[in-house]
Amino acid sequence: MGHPPTEEAVTSAVQWARRIGAALLRYRRGADTVGLVFALVFFGWSTTPSLLPRAWYLQGVATGICTVTGYLLGVACSRLVRRLGFHPEWSALARYRGNVLLGFLAAVWVPASLILGARWQEQVRELVGVETDARSYYVLVLVVAVLVAVALRAAGNLLVVASRRVAGFCGRYVSARVARLVAVVVVAVAAVLLVDGGLVGGFLAAVNAFAAVSDRGDFPGVVRPVAAERTGSPASPVGWESLGKEGRSFVAGGPTAADIAAFTGRSALTPIRAYGGLSSASSLKDVAALVVAELDRTGAFDRAVLAVATTTGTGWVDPGIAESLEYVNGGDTAIAALQYSYLPSWAAFVVDRAAPRDAGKELFDQVYAAWQRHPVARRPRLVAFGESLGAFGGQAAFSGPQDMTARTSGALWVGTPNSTEVWRDLVADREPGSPERLPLTGDDVRFAQGANDLTAPARVVYLQHATDPVVWWSPRLLTRRPDWLAEPRGPDVSPQMTWLPAVTFWQLTMDMVFSSSVPPGHGHHYGPGEAAQAWVTILSPPDWTAADTERYAATR
Repeated sequence: MGHPPTEEAVTSAVQWARRIGAALLRYRRGADTVGLVFALVFFGWSTTPSLLPRAWYLQGVATGICTVTGYLLGVACSRLVRRLGFHPEWSALARYRGNVLLGFLAAVWVPASLILGARWQEQVRELVGVETDARSYYVLVLVVAVLVAVALRAAGNLLVVASRRVAGFCGRYVSARVARLVAVVVVAVAAVLLVDGGLVGGFLAAVNAFAAVSDRGDFPGVVRPVAAERTGSPASPVGWESLGKEGRSFVAGGPTAADIAAFTGRSALTPIRAYGGLSSASSLKDVAALVVAELDRTGAFDRAVLAVATTTGTGWVDPGIAESLEYVNGGDTAIAALQYSYLPSWAAFVVDRAAPRDAGKELFDQVYAAWQRHPVARRPRLVAFGESLGAFGGQAAFSGPQDMTARTSGALWVGTPNSTEVWRDLVADREPGSPERLPLTGDDVRFAQGANDLTAPARVVYLQHATDPVVWWSPRLLTRRPDWLAEPRGPDVSPQMTWLPAVTFWQLTMDMVFSSSVPPGHGHHYGPGEAAQAWVTILSPPDWTAADTERYAATR
């Protein structure tokens, strides 16, 4: 939200708050008093700190949504009390004094909340290493919040009007109570269909169309590889154009044997990267089979390590995780991956959660079956990895940690979404006394905030920052305080952060928007040094030292 307030900023915020207070008085006739009180409380709560610093416009959106949420809860409480038979009768003078008092409270509470919120945002910025912003945005936050609140209330009024009209029509044939019930159900279903199938569906269709067009382009500097170890090269039967934008970037990027040798001082191999795009074959099964064929063609089953990577929505493979695996093992590696969507991760997660799970399972199962056909003594060490939506989809290939350790030599899951079943089961069954953010679940599985938590070997590593909203966001935040806010917190989590009903949910929702835009080691930004140490923890490469890890982290 900006830098601690200047005198001009405070004066401006107070003036705007007074205007809002005056507007509340004018608006009062059509509003519920208890609802307005709750709205003010939720307005203040929305400015409290969360995991990451929020841009002023995101703060405005969160504040607007939270304010409306508070108003609706207040109205619900007020009506419940009336239903219980309490009907206070206030005199005109009492109502006038109440309105004046409410306006006065708004004039004080609103600017105070904005000013305190700005100071808390500065604290959060310092905790995650984000530069401070000398500008102040109090008025803009307030304007955005009011616009969002007004828009949401207008939408609510439309639903109320529609419900009354439907009830009026139904009342001709059934009792008034049944008519109201039918009206609520009909309007609710119609609203869901309109939003989900119309507005959201149309928006996501537009996003998909744009993403499909973007998928045909290339990032600057990406050129077709010439090394036979890469899919899409002249030696590969897979068409270069069929790999998609992220796929072409993946196979064209990464270190060469010379790059790795220059860093380690030892001889190295050119890493193998096999990839299949959405248009590389007609079905997911066929794309996975094509990737396995590429592994056979490139001699991937003769390498020391074979990794199955589940991508994010657009087909992205985190270069930090992939490259660190290749450096740590001297290039004696092969990575298999495929694209299952054109959509960015957030859209893919909303539209079709089955797609990443199906892709993760199909690719791993086919690679595993091919791996089993080779002599036991000559098989490479098989590992799996994924970040974010890739971690969500990749873990679907396994029934649990025992299955992971039985069928692989290790797995690395980075920034795992809270809805991932294997992750949730592990966290729920953690050893008593161990915190949710770093649970103890046995010797084979290790949860880590960063490289410093990876001091002993483990087969499965979960990297998850205490400030990563992708890991901690859950619909349960609406009504339930999570353990990670009741237990000792991570070093970069504000001590002033507290769980607030509904509010914390919307705060973390906004935190996810720019969760990767913070420095490495915080939020959803995982650095190459963290990934390198994780691979050392999982694979224990004989020629790689702790000094190598430090040097790698410092130079990447």
